[in-house]
Amino acid sequence: MKSLYRRQFAMMAAVILVAFLLLGGTFTTLSYQYIVRDRQESMERNARVISGFTASYLTGGGASIRDQYYQMYVASQASISRNTVLLAENTGEIVFAATGDNVELKELLGRYLPQEPLQQAGEQGMVAQRSTLGGLLPDKSFVVISPILQNNAYTGITYQRGFVLVVSNATALTGIWDDLASMFVLTAVVVLLLAAILSSVTTKFQTKPLNEMAEVVRRFGQGELDARVKGYENRKDEVGELAEAFNAMAGSIAKSEHQRSEFIANVSHELKTPMTTIAGFADGILDGTIPREKEADALTTISSETRRLSRLVRRMLEVSRLQSQGETVTAQERFDVSEVLLRVLVSLEGKINDRGLDVETQLPDGPVMVWGDPDAITQVCYNLLDNAIKFADSGTALSLGIQVKGEKAYVSVADRGETIPPEELSQIFDRFHKADRSRSEDRDGVGLGLYIVKTLINAHRENITVTSAEGLTTFTFTLTIA
Repeated sequence: MKSLYRRQFAMMAAVILVAFLLLGGTFTTLSYQYIVRDRQESMERNARVISGFTASYLTGGGASIRDQYYQMYVASQASISRNTVLLAENTGEIVFAATGDNVELKELLGRYLPQEPLQQAGEQGMVAQRSTLGGLLPDKSFVVISPILQNNAYTGITYQRGFVLVVSNATALTGIWDDLASMFVLTAVVVLLLAAILSSVTTKFQTKPLNEMAEVVRRFGQGELDARVKGYENRKDEVGELAEAFNAMAGSIAKSEHQRSEFIANVSHELKTPMTTIAGFADGILDGTIPREKEADALTTISSETRRLSRLVRRMLEVSRLQSQGETVTAQERFDVSEVLLRVLVSLEGKINDRGLDVETQLPDGPVMVWGDPDAITQVCYNLLDNAIKFADSGTALSLGIQVKGEKAYVSVADRGETIPPEELSQIFDRFHKADRSRSEDRDGVGLGLYIVKTLINAHRENITVTSAEGLTTFTFTLTIA
């Protein structure tokens, strides 16, 4: 598998290499053409100067291109221009040859130039080409051939007196081009090295958090639900967002897993007791351990525990439904919370009378309009009032009240009975939590009523509190005034 570093470096190197090839090729071609053109123009100027001076010099009587003083002038011009200069008769015979280093090439004297370029120079006035002059030169060189033209002052006739050849070794030009190519290659290598270093640093900076996240994900997948990506919370780029998103996801999954484990443990614990009771009484009836006269009582117990299991299952389904709806209630509407509370009170009138309880209400004269889900708030009031009926002492009074303070309505349900110990108040809204008095005196509860109340109130983004002192237990929750 290719690493991110290799892919990024390969891409960067390819881009840099292509850019250097394009730029370097263009620059080298243009510079080479410029150098060749500049050298050719310089050689042409040099050839015109020498041929012009020669024409003037030959105007004097008896002057010749074989004159020593004239050839000294030509040698000085060759030294100044750093080019090789050849003088030839019309026949093509070389009569003088000197290099830019002022060295006379005697081996060329008396030898003949090829006629074709001389003829072209005579016809065109000047010829520039790359040639070995028929093998006279060891390598192909840049050659400019200019005819020496003399104008007869008496007859007005222009006639040719010989040729001037300016020669420049091509290796000088190719040497410059080679230097440019070497500079280009060296620059490209340096840039590639810098790119490799910068790519290593930047890629390491980018891949380090990704590798750490991958390791955290592997640990998380192996069951370490507390594994988190740390050290990138303050980064404001995509890596920081990814780390934040992963930690949020991991926290949500860990919370769900904890709730699932806790729920399964609680359900297993709650189902074990009634099922053990049912199985014990059923086995007692079947094997004769329970006498016939007590079978009716045993069957009554079995029936009661069966109904308790049914209620437990219904409540667990209800809790599951609430959790699937999410943490907030989106379908809210205006409704009168006083009407909801009184309607719940009427529905529980039978239970209140059976326990011999009185009811005291402190409700406003008019309606109290609030925002919320009326069905959910009806269930909240029902669970709180039903809970108060169960644990209130016989002959006492239930207290129902609504107070409006600012933008909130405070709904309270209170009963008089045993005081709830302070250590249990913080756990009273937990799933399957039941105070000892409920386990000993009331076996109908499943410990989910107050948990459902808390879940529904939290879904409304409201608060619920409980106080218990000197036998008075009060549950109070808030709703927003419409």
